[in-house]
Order: sequence, then structure tokens, then C-alpha cells
Amino acid sequence: MTSERKKEEMTFVQHLVELRDKLLHSVIAILLIFIGIFPFANEVYGFIAAPIINVLPADTNIIAIGVISPFLTPLKMALIFAVYLAMPYLLFQIWSFIAPALYKHEKQMIVPLIVSSTILFYAGILFSFYVVFPVIFGFLSSVGPSIVDFTPDIQYYLDFVLKVSFAFGVAFEVPIATILLIMFNITTVEKLKNNRPYVIIGAFVLGMLLTPPDIISQVLIAIPMWLLFEAGLIFAPMFKRKSPTEPINDNDPTKPSKDSQKNDADHNDESDDEDWDDEALDAEMDKIDDEFNKLDKD
Repeated sequence: MTSERKKEEMTFVQHLVELRDKLLHSVIAILLIFIGIFPFANEVYGFIAAPIINVLPADTNIIAIGVISPFLTPLKMALIFAVYLAMPYLLFQIWSFIAPALYKHEKQMIVPLIVSSTILFYAGILFSFYVVFPVIFGFLSSVGPSIVDFTPDIQYYLDFVLKVSFAFGVAFEVPIATILLIMFNITTVEKLKNNRPYVIIGAFVLGMLLTPPDIISQVLIAIPMWLLFEAGLIFAPMFKRKSPTEPINDNDPTKPSKDSQKNDADHNDESDDEDWDDEALDAEMDKIDDEFNKLDKD
């Protein structure tokens, strides 16, 4: 039993190679999307700048203070936009890397979790773009002194938009985080319900850290986080982790008794402990060194 398990387990080097492959595939996906939208970088930035253009006075545009900002800022925007568009594939790469450590019935949850994670991430970005930004920019454009012209710089505007939109995209993943915590028995629904006041306070603190220093954006991110936390509590029992073992019929003479199963389990535990003595550990480290040497030669 122990030897069969060892055959199925991956070595440390194999894990590193698989992680390298996942990262390489993710980078290639982002570059392909970036190459596709790079010719339209100015149009993409014009679309992203729409919320602040709508609140500026007539015949007024945002400005560029830096010499090369008109070129680098749309380029940076196109690259970040490519990352956002590649997010479903990136999430799939993350889940596929984790999948070997999961049970069979847990692997079946990967697709629903990837789909829901992607939808929630995009929902957070859309919420920030169509709800939060018009409120924030409308407020900021109306509170300044009348002698000051509200003409933001394109680089500062892009940094602001990226920070806030990504914060909302991550904040909308709260239900997924809640489900995972309960699914892996890190906590329970009852404990989270009892700690609800602390979660609400934490949502406002996190909103303060993730958003610019204004109360509007802090409230607009804290309230959805709290509501999504409640949604996670509702759907979490559906993903609760179950033991993969099946019940054994005690009346079946062909199956081992509970005492023999316990003795076998104790024997397996003792054999597992013996497998990881000093000699076995040294042998495993030598094996890892040999694999690294082979990779270097290749």
C-alpha cells in the first residue's frame, strides 16, 4: 500500500517542473492576448477613461505630464487588460496545479469553482467601473476649489483605476474564500456566523487598505464584501468536504473485521514512520540532487 502511494506521488523536482510549465503557459496566454489588443491600445485606454471624461467640463480632457506617458500609459493599460482577459485561463492553471492533492469528488468541484471565481472577478471589475468610478469621480470633481481645474494626469488616473478595479475584483472572491475555508475544514459555518461582527469590521478595514483614502470607495467595497460573505455561508454546505471512504458491511465474512483493519492501519502508520527514517530521507535527498543534475545536463 505504501509503495503504491509512493508511485502515485510526485517528487519535489517534478512539482517544480509542473509549476514552471503552468507559469510558462500563463505568460504565453497573456502575451498572445496582449499582441492581439496592442494595436488598439489607444482605443482601450479611451474606453477605460470614459468614467472620468464624463464628469470633466466640456471641451476638457485628461493631460499627460510625462514626456513618454502618451505612449507608455496605453501600453501598460493594454498589458493589464490582457491579464484581466486571461484571468479564466490563469485560474484554471492554478486549480489544475492544486488538483492532484484533491480527492476525486473534490476535483469535480474545480470547474464550478473556476467558473464562479471568474464571474465574481469580472463582476467586481464591472461594479467598480459602472458604479464606483462615476460616484467617486463625480464627487471629486465637485469638491475642489473653483479656481482649480480638475484635469487628472493619464498615468495617475491609470494607477488609480487599476488599483481600485483589482481591489474590487479580489474582494468579490469572498464567497470562494469562504467556501474553501469550510470545504477544507479550516473553519465551520457556525464559527463564521458567530464571528460575523469581526468579519464586518474586517471588511471595512480591508476596504480602507485596498481603496484610496475616501469614505465613499471604502463603503462601496465593504458592503458588497459583507453581502458576498453571507452568500458564501449559504452555498458553503454544498461544497463541504466528505471522507472518500465507503461504509463497510460488518456481516460480510469476505471483508476484514474492524479489528484487523485497525491493526492494518497501525501497521501502515508504523511502516510510514519507518519509511522516513534518516536513511530514507538521505536517499530521497540524493534522488532530488540527481534529478537536478539531470536537468542541468539537459
